[in-house]
Amino acid sequence: MKNGGYIYGGGIKAIPHNLAVDIKRNKLVYLCLIFILAFFAIFSYAPMIGVLMAFQRFSPAKGFFGSKWIGMQNFTTFFSGPFVGRLIRNTVAIGVLDLVINFPAPIIFALILNEIHQKLIKKTVQTISYMPYFISSVVACGIVINFTEAGGVISNLVAYITGTAAENLLNHSTLFWLIYVLQNMWQGLGYGSIIYLSALSAIDQELYEAAYCDGAGRWKQTLHITLPGIMPMVSMMLIMRMGSVFAVGADKILLLYSPANYKYSDVINTYVYRMGMLSQDYGLSTAVGLFNSLIGTIMLLISNKISKKLSGTGMF
Repeated sequence: MKNGGYIYGGGIKAIPHNLAVDIKRNKLVYLCLIFILAFFAIFSYAPMIGVLMAFQRFSPAKGFFGSKWIGMQNFTTFFSGPFVGRLIRNTVAIGVLDLVINFPAPIIFALILNEIHQKLIKKTVQTISYMPYFISSVVACGIVINFTEAGGVISNLVAYITGTAAENLLNHSTLFWLIYVLQNMWQGLGYGSIIYLSALSAIDQELYEAAYCDGAGRWKQTLHITLPGIMPMVSMMLIMRMGSVFAVGADKILLLYSPANYKYSDVINTYVYRMGMLSQDYGLSTAVGLFNSLIGTIMLLISNKISKKLSGTGMF
């Protein structure tokens, strides 16, 4: 069957021999394509010219092509600076801790919800768990600060358990990593489980019925049917998560950190913010941001390669 220059048959689509004829026949399709390409060209590819600042002593007055070219000096300045060890340590520690705790948490939560058969209870729990995701970072961090300060709910609870006086938990710099990660769990647990609940709903229910007839209980059904059924989705999400291990957001940390916990809360992205927005050293901040993005890309490629080798599933 011919349609707009394409030949359909047996699921095979042939490339049209005359592109001009195809454009003429499908003007609306190509018009929509122009807008899509323009969007990505303007907002995704054109800003990449800013990478030049990483190799320049950038001056807004002189622009990209008038600023002095200094090569790798910005990178040398960063790696020889007094804060590089602390920045990398905190970034890696928070990123890895967030991955270890907050990646499996939505999966476990989705598995628990999947076992609840009372629709009213299930929908109520889902709704309550989704709500924190829609709270702004400013409000969420304000709640955390109020709950962890001396006399706050969490601070009093910790004092009761440990038998000590209530005090501001954020003033204990070594607790900052855990507080930050647990806040992310509180906000993202319910919302992050949505994709796994969708994957669970796609599993053929006849497999469970067959397993039940063979005498398999819920635990064995979970091990041999549920987990293998959602494993491709888990692999994809893990690959994407690995690419963002170094991308610890600066917004929440800027709202939570203080001189008392600064040693353990300062990360690469907060350093980029200080250099770019406060010190106006655009070249150095771009160089550090480029380094951070490069590490994230390498982590993404490595995790994708390992996933394809072990499970046969990958993003590309």
